[in-house]
Amino acid sequence: MIKLPDVGEGVAEAELVEWNVKIGDMVAEDEVLGAVMTDKATVEIPSPVQGEITWLGAEVGDTVSVGSEIVKLATLDGESGSHDADIQVIEKDETHEAKPAATPIADSKAEVLPPRASGEKVLAAPAVRNRAKFLNLDLSQFNGTGPEGSISHEDLDRYLLSQQAKGGSAAASTPAAPYAGTGNEPTKDVKIVGLRRMIAEKMSVANARIPHITYVEEIDVTELEGLRQSLNAQKEEHQTKLTLLPFLMKSMVTALAEQPGINAHFDDDKGIVHQFEHVHMGIAAQTDNGLMVPVVKNAQNHGLWSSAKEIARLAQAAKDGSAKREELTGSTITITSLGALGGVVNTPVINHPELAIVGVNKMMTMPKWDGEKFVPRKIMNLSSSFDHRVVDGYDAAVFIQRVKSLLEKPLMIFS
Repeated sequence: MIKLPDVGEGVAEAELVEWNVKIGDMVAEDEVLGAVMTDKATVEIPSPVQGEITWLGAEVGDTVSVGSEIVKLATLDGESGSHDADIQVIEKDETHEAKPAATPIADSKAEVLPPRASGEKVLAAPAVRNRAKFLNLDLSQFNGTGPEGSISHEDLDRYLLSQQAKGGSAAASTPAAPYAGTGNEPTKDVKIVGLRRMIAEKMSVANARIPHITYVEEIDVTELEGLRQSLNAQKEEHQTKLTLLPFLMKSMVTALAEQPGINAHFDDDKGIVHQFEHVHMGIAAQTDNGLMVPVVKNAQNHGLWSSAKEIARLAQAAKDGSAKREELTGSTITITSLGALGGVVNTPVINHPELAIVGVNKMMTMPKWDGEKFVPRKIMNLSSSFDHRVVDGYDAAVFIQRVKSLLEKPLMIFS
């Protein structure tokens, strides 16, 4: 009998996000049986002994308590007992698609190594293990380039590309396409689990409890773009390149100082609005593991260059899974941006329990009438949502108009 061990940080339960085995499978000692997720961390469950799987105590998506029995197996000598698995916490790569190789095909990291020493553990995310199993690859033969020598999708990609260059094949065969049916049947059923489920639940709560009002305003950022490019041309080597976001953050901080009621949380259960003196700016970021919101703490104390550096640092930490819990919580207002894919208008969902979210749309060059002729101007829309229970439309408009005035005359940001 294998029990879910203590996964750390006082966590009492975790969500089962993956099984790598089924009843009847023979497993080796240290073979990964499945994985659970807690607070955006993936925890692998290895088998402490060799044996046959006779029972699985949960399904993918179930919440499992620490100490509860999750797997039964029969050992080769017929003995059974209770075991607490030696767990390994790693960053989980959710995608099964091959990613472009980060190094040339001839890179030595693509070569298969001599067998590892007996008993040496192979570190790899469940998705990587499944992909290797699908391709009939032995992970013990690979040189992991990830944290602590873990094997990543990139390591598999390099090997596959090297095999193609040599004219070989990494997989024994490619399975035939499944029967297409009449066209009405689903081709795949995907259960929403793990971080994706947590995101879904949070969005559902925000949409169900918050009556959104979305205010869209057109911003002429021609002067801002000129200033940004000029500053970047003069930046020092240690400075992070300026994007639009540091300017937007500075503008929002100024506007929030004039309207502190928007820099707040609404505890709708108690009917209390908690206003904050400090501005903790959430920056919604899309990662391979789903949507995360790293937080620039005390944004009011940052200048343009320090804001740019902190935004870049947090975005990278969110993407590579190294962001700490305190760096992903505590925001008082949020910025969301899809960059070049930002579209003309969007209706962003508020990051509950905050009162506002400011959405950045893509920048476009458009003809504008200057009183005598049409001239090209760089135009960008801000699509911002507010909690209409405590923020009136007028106050939302005043806030965005103040942000607009600062972005259109960016030297005012420094006054």
